[in-house]
Parts: sequence; C-alpha cells; structure tokens
Amino acid sequence: MVLATSVNVVLGSLAFAIFWVLAVFPSVPFLPIGRTAGSLLGAMLMVIFRIITPNQAYDAIDLPILGLLFGTMLVSVYLERADMFKYLGKLLSWKSKGAKDLIFRICLISAISSAFFTNDTSCVVLTEFVLKIARQRKLPPHPFLLALASSANIGSSVTPIGNPQNLVIAIQSKISFGNFLIGILPAMLLGVVANGVILICMYWSLLSIPKDEEDAAIEVVAEDDLNSHRFSPATMSHFTSLSSQEWKSTTEVINVQSPPNLYGNMGNVETVRNRLTSSENDIHSVHSDMLESARNSNASKEVANDASSQKREETTTSHNGASVETLRDTLSVQSSEGKEDLIMRWKRMLWKSCIYLVTIGMLIALLMGLNMSWTAITAALALVVLDFKDARSCLEKVSYLLLIFFCGMFITVDGFNKTGIPSTLWDLMEPYAQIDRFSYLEEKWQHLQL
Repeated sequence: MVLATSVNVVLGSLAFAIFWVLAVFPSVPFLPIGRTAGSLLGAMLMVIFRIITPNQAYDAIDLPILGLLFGTMLVSVYLERADMFKYLGKLLSWKSKGAKDLIFRICLISAISSAFFTNDTSCVVLTEFVLKIARQRKLPPHPFLLALASSANIGSSVTPIGNPQNLVIAIQSKISFGNFLIGILPAMLLGVVANGVILICMYWSLLSIPKDEEDAAIEVVAEDDLNSHRFSPATMSHFTSLSSQEWKSTTEVINVQSPPNLYGNMGNVETVRNRLTSSENDIHSVHSDMLESARNSNASKEVANDASSQKREETTTSHNGASVETLRDTLSVQSSEGKEDLIMRWKRMLWKSCIYLVTIGMLIALLMGLNMSWTAITAALALVVLDFKDARSCLEKVSYLLLIFFCGMFITVDGFNKTGIPSTLWDLMEPYAQIDRFSYLEEKWQHLQL
C-alpha cells in the first residue's frame, strides 16, 4: 500500500499519536481524560480529518472481538459469584511449606487463572488473598504481589481469551483456540518457572529470614462499670405492747422522780400504783385479744393457703401444658428452618456445579474449534438463565469502558493504516524478516562469515 497524501499522513499520524499518548499515559497534565476518552478522541479525529469516512469507521469495529470480550467477562463474574477464585485462593495456603513454595504457587495459580479468566480478573481477585496470606505469615507482601502481576501477564499469553491483545491476534489471523494454546504453552511454562526462580533469587534473604514480629498491641480492657448501690435507711417496726424491762424502767423512773417526803405523798404513790395495775390489766386483756385474733387469722390463712396452693397447682399444670406446646412449636420451627437451610445449601451447591460445568463446556467448545465469540456469549447467557434472577447486578460488573476503548482503538488503528505508514514500514522490514526456514538462516550465516 502506497502512502496517502502528505496532509493525510500528517493528520493521521497526529491523531494516532494523541491516542497512543493517552493510552500509555492516561493522566498527562495537558489532557488528563483517560484511556477510554483518549481512544474515542483519536477515533473522532480520524473522522474529522477525513482519514476515513463515518461508514468506514463503523466497519472498522470488530464485533466478534467485542462479543468474545463481553462473554468472557460475564462468565468471569458468575465464576466469582460461585467462589471459584476463593477456592484458588485457598490453594495458595493449602499445605504450604514456606515462603519460596508460596512464590511458586502464586506464579502457577496466577498463570492458570489468567489464561482462562483474563489477567485483569485474576489480579483484581487474587490480590486480596495474597495480602491476607502474607499478613498471616508475617511476610513482606511485595515479592508475592510481583509474582502475581508478572505471572498473570505470562499466563495470559497462552490463550486467546487471556488478554484482549490475544483476541485481536487470534481472530484477525484466524488462529484456532487449540493451535494458539499448543503453540505458546511451552514458552508460557518456561516463562512461569523462570519468573519464579528470578523472584526467589531477588528476594532470597527476605524470604529466608522471617519478618520480625511486630510488638504486640496492648489490649485495652474496658473497666467494669461500677454499680452505685443506694442504701436506704432501715425502718423499725412498732410494737403494740411494752416489754417487762420497759415497765421496770418506767417504775424506776417514777420512783426516782418521787419527792423525798415519802409519807406525805403516800396517797399519790398509791394512786399511781393503782393506775399502773389497771393499765397492766388492760394490756393483758389486749394481749389475749390479739392472741385470739392471731389464731383466727392463722386458721383463715391456712384455708387461704390451701385454696391458693390448689389454684397454684392448677396454674402450674396449665403453664406446663403451655410450655410443652411452646417447646413443640419451637422444635417444629427449628426443624423447618434446618430443612430450609439444608435445601438452600443443596440449591447453592447445584447452582455452583452448573456454573462450573457450563464453563468447562465453553472451554471444550473453544478447543474443538467452534466460533469463539458466539461460544462465549452462549455460555454467558446460559449462566444468566441458570441464575434465574435479574441479571442487572452481574451485567453492571462487565467493564463496558474496556469495550468502548476497543471501539475507539479499532477506528484509530484502521485510520492510521489508511495513511500507508504501517504497510510502508513493513515493506522495508519484510526482506529481513524471512526466517521461516532453517536453510535461510544458514545462508545468512554463511554470507556474514564471508
């Protein structure tokens, strides 16, 4: 393809440069609009500068790639709901034999998960588990986070659905899923092993010596609340009759208070004694009346006690019957709740199994060479139907910004191709890139020796 006009070449290169800068550096000071807006800006400039027409811009959007991206992202959302990544996180700490073993586990699990569920999803979900394990074992987290990030990029290269760039290569070159996997699998395995060895060598001393335990935090125990007891003054009960000591003290007081002229006051003394005697008689009569009334009250109390005890027995019997009924109701409610919990657990297990089976079926269909885009979309819609509820919450987790970014990127790249710059550069490099046969390498080597 020949170069376009000089004006189109300059304007097309300018639009592509703006897209590239914003895609690589989304927060540049002069235009911090981000990658997605940067791709749309590059696409719009290609149309405004008349590098491509609006219809050509729409045709440049690769719908199979967008469909495959949408399907794989939705499947990843349902796998996350089915605790797939939780189980992968548990594999990180299952029977682990130290920090070096943990490095290799992270590299392997990160590579495998990113190969089938995209590297972005694996990094976002597994980071939480890596940090948790490092915190539990009091290890520095950054070697393990580097292992997660680097192995996710290495592992995602082995399948077309591992990262979006592979989708573009596989679909536009029409390489099947199986051929793509077989062709890159050996390099991916060597890359994962080499990555683990390099990380262990870099952080050997840090992983060999355990991190010093931090000083134990002082537990602040809340003091018990002091209960302020209010002591009320004691109230004495009033007696109705005086005791003999009180009578004796009263008599002594009277005798002491009597004047010294005893004979002159004999009449007064006799009068006082007569009054005391009469008061004693009155007290004895009152005391006898009180005894009789007490006896009568005791008898009435006994009768009342018999009646109340009978009534109490009847009430206890009724209460016992009611408590038995309440116990039966409680047991029936608990048994029904237990059955409902068991049913819910079985439904949950069945739902998870269906999600895993659908995902395995999708991977088998991809390996069989079926259309990758429609296979992913079919698996995603099957999971939506199996979920049997409003799929809005799951659809909202799909990264539509990434899909829009690819739309703008397709238009921008297609406009840049129409300037003729990529084809011209390829024509210049093609004679030096024919290394598809061993004899050609031998000829070049002999030519260099001469």
